Amino acid sequence: MATVSSQTRWQIAVIYAVLLSLMCLMVVPLLWTILTSFKYNVDVTLGWIPPRWTFDNYTGVVEAFAFARYYVNSLFIASTVTAVQVSTSALAAYAFARLQFRGRDVIFLGYLATMMIPADVLMIPQFVLMKKIPDWLNVFSSTDFFSGFLFFGDQYIGHPVGLDSYFALIAPGCFSAYGTFMLRQFLLGVSREIEESAYIDGCSTWGVFWHVVLPLAKPALGALAIFTFLGNWRSFVWPLIMTDSDSMMVLPVGLAKLSDLYNNDYGLICAGSVLMLIPMIIVFVLCQRWFISGIQLGAVKG
Repeated sequence: MATVSSQTRWQIAVIYAVLLSLMCLMVVPLLWTILTSFKYNVDVTLGWIPPRWTFDNYTGVVEAFAFARYYVNSLFIASTVTAVQVSTSALAAYAFARLQFRGRDVIFLGYLATMMIPADVLMIPQFVLMKKIPDWLNVFSSTDFFSGFLFFGDQYIGHPVGLDSYFALIAPGCFSAYGTFMLRQFLLGVSREIEESAYIDGCSTWGVFWHVVLPLAKPALGALAIFTFLGNWRSFVWPLIMTDSDSMMVLPVGLAKLSDLYNNDYGLICAGSVLMLIPMIIVFVLCQRWFISGIQLGAVKG
């Protein structure tokens, strides 16, 4: 039986010490936030463990402002963007990986080049575009429908398009160069013989994509869905500049508003932060395998 040298033991010990330190840097702030959410505000500075446990912060944060509406807005926007972006990325990735057409590689390189443009640079052009869309669309309509207001029962749900609309919060995130690249790299590693067998059996191109490619690409699709959902769930800057009404705000913007209104009530702020973390923790725990495999997909060699 091979023995481990003392030098190797020291190396292992150092590695574990570094990993433990990094874990503490991530876990300690989260643990403090969770424990503080159960404290009365006067007890925040009295150690880590709450001397008196209370759930009033969680009921208070729901009653303090339109927390439920912000939560629904974030869930709806993140889920819709995730579904549409995964669909468009899968279609584009299949075209770039399998279909033969003139200029395919040049178009793909141009598509990837958009990843080098910082998102902050695009905000002003996108803002101007979203602001002008209602005026452009109203040219084809005798009414001002595209500049009007929408209601679902008694609930205000923003404009049809333009500023302060679900369209403005969803449309810019429906396409992703990174998602297309990741799925294309995965599809390049899939054997072509399986698809050729489907063609021999009389399957169309769409049938091969739907019945063969998509089932094989479930790990990559799941990883992309996780990244997209988490990214949109915690999105702050774009919803902040695109929404005017309180009813259209998303949860990160709502928590910033809560922090401004109750900047000294740490228990209330921490309770709101914990409630925001719950969907992300659930998604990560349930889809951890896909999350880890997704980190590796970008390194797949095409």
